[in-house]
Amino acid sequence: MAAAKDHMPDAAPEAWAGAIRQRRKALLQRLGMGAASALVFSPLIGWDLSVAWVLGYFIVQALDLWTFAPVVSGKTTRLTGFRAAAGNFLLVLNASYFGSLSVPLWLVGGPMGGICAAMLLSAGAIYSMINAPRSMSVLVLTVAPQFLYLTSIPFFMAMFGASTGFVTAAAIAVGVFITYCLSTWQRMNDARTAESAARVEAEQKRIDAERIMEGRSAFLATVGHDLRTPISAILTGAAELERGAGDGAARAQARLISDAGFMMKALLDDLLDHAKLEAGHMTVDTVDFDLRELLNQTVRLWRGPARAKGLKFRVEGAATMPASVCGDPMRLRQVLNNLLSNAMKFTPRGSITLRLNGWMEEPGGHALLIEVSDTGPGMTAAQVARLFTPFDQTADGVSARHGGTGLGLSISRQLAELMGGRLTARSRPGEGARFTLALRLQPGEMVEATTPGLDQESRDAVARVLAARPAGAAPLPTPQALEAAVAATPAPAPAPTPVATEVEEAPDEDEGRPMRVLVVDDHDINRRAIQLILQPLGCDIATAADGMAALKICETADFDLIFMDVRMPELDGRETTRRIRAGGGPNMHVPVIAVTADTSPEDIAACTAAGMTYFVPKPITPPMLLGAITHVMTMAQDGVEEIETAAA
Repeated sequence: MAAAKDHMPDAAPEAWAGAIRQRRKALLQRLGMGAASALVFSPLIGWDLSVAWVLGYFIVQALDLWTFAPVVSGKTTRLTGFRAAAGNFLLVLNASYFGSLSVPLWLVGGPMGGICAAMLLSAGAIYSMINAPRSMSVLVLTVAPQFLYLTSIPFFMAMFGASTGFVTAAAIAVGVFITYCLSTWQRMNDARTAESAARVEAEQKRIDAERIMEGRSAFLATVGHDLRTPISAILTGAAELERGAGDGAARAQARLISDAGFMMKALLDDLLDHAKLEAGHMTVDTVDFDLRELLNQTVRLWRGPARAKGLKFRVEGAATMPASVCGDPMRLRQVLNNLLSNAMKFTPRGSITLRLNGWMEEPGGHALLIEVSDTGPGMTAAQVARLFTPFDQTADGVSARHGGTGLGLSISRQLAELMGGRLTARSRPGEGARFTLALRLQPGEMVEATTPGLDQESRDAVARVLAARPAGAAPLPTPQALEAAVAATPAPAPAPTPVATEVEEAPDEDEGRPMRVLVVDDHDINRRAIQLILQPLGCDIATAADGMAALKICETADFDLIFMDVRMPELDGRETTRRIRAGGGPNMHVPVIAVTADTSPEDIAACTAAGMTYFVPKPITPPMLLGAITHVMTMAQDGVEEIETAAA
């Protein structure tokens, strides 16, 4: 009984209040059981007594409702004063009144009525036990009257002339039943306590897991941001080395560094995407875009690597594809590039086929099937079963032979599911592999066709293939060469976007002086990388290591363009831009290009709100930076201010 004290109202008012609320939930059951019992036994005890007993029982329940109303409504977990005494009294009265029906059953019905009384009291005791969870006080007050009535059974039996043996057996049976009820309640109580503890432990583990995931996501985001700085320097330096190389060997070495840099960035992006998906932070956009143009750009992008590798690249069913749809073009492009990169990587000879099939479905929307098949070595059923498992390539040494982390297909499947679609794979040894993306996209508004270009995600996908080629193989086109080829390919678009070489002439046409540029970044490598790209243009470059230094420089000098890192200590890039815009100085209307690794829609919106003009993601490459300058200068001439992610 020592443990029982822990369940008294004074020790655990929550448990007591919980038992009272449990009794309230069983009110209809209590009323129905009482009325049914009186009506069933009315032939034995008479209709008058049965009706009077039922009326009295309902009155007791009404008093019970009024007394415990503050607890049932959640206003309190314990009663005080008169209401507390009334509550305890009503708990006893409720059980006593129900058990009192056994007395007339004995007195009027005799031994046969006594059997009915025993069954009635047993039911009442079990009911009291079930409806007093975790509260010993409620149990004692409600079950004690039932037990007292039960202990009177041997006396009634003796009064009606039962032998000593029957009376003794009845007394033992009553004692066994009471012990069984109490031990069962204790086991139920222990089970409830264990369940509550398990629930609390599970909730704590959930909170800990979320905290760990948040910490890991923050760690990966920080590491990713920091790694982009040296990757930017590697890509920039490699591009400058290749541009100034005097012989083929030097250009090949610079190209190798560039390919490795793009490969590093691709792997980093895969790891960050995987972490976002695991943490549930990955989102998809819903915008109108031209699906046919997206597919055209993707096909043009991969024809070069396929041709250089000696593979045939076929497209079937392009005419079935709708033009304007609504969805996430960036994520769809990412999935397509992953599938084509995978096919290119594992197909040494033969062909790669992109099969397209689309149709309208009621009540609306385009059903799409996009299949990428290859003539590679194929896979066993066991390999197909593990195909979408992250990092699984390392198990069979695939990573060592072909490169990659094994994240591309896993990320693609999760992105497909986020877009409401499904990605499946079929393969047999010696028969190649087929990957099918099933997707439904809603019709979209007509959008203006854009000039095809090599975006950063596509550049990374190509880099996987370029960096993974075996030693001694014929050189494949570089991402820069592919970009030039794509830009030179005719497409249904307005006049082509000015290429980077036009930027060299822009400063000369602006009042005959060099373009004045301010580079604001807390990391010296980033500042040097941007300077290295801008120096061939003859720009007059000033630098600042933080936002406060940038504000001081902007007070005394005027610039044509500002490159602003977003994440800086003390005064970040967005707040620095706000102060420049609000300061009324000579640089109030100067274009500001945000440079950062944070490329989520929320980050872009925050940059827009801060007054930034354009957005360049890290790691920075020369084509990307020069394209941003061209775009911003064109915007400045037209008097337009907007922000978007720069195409490479």
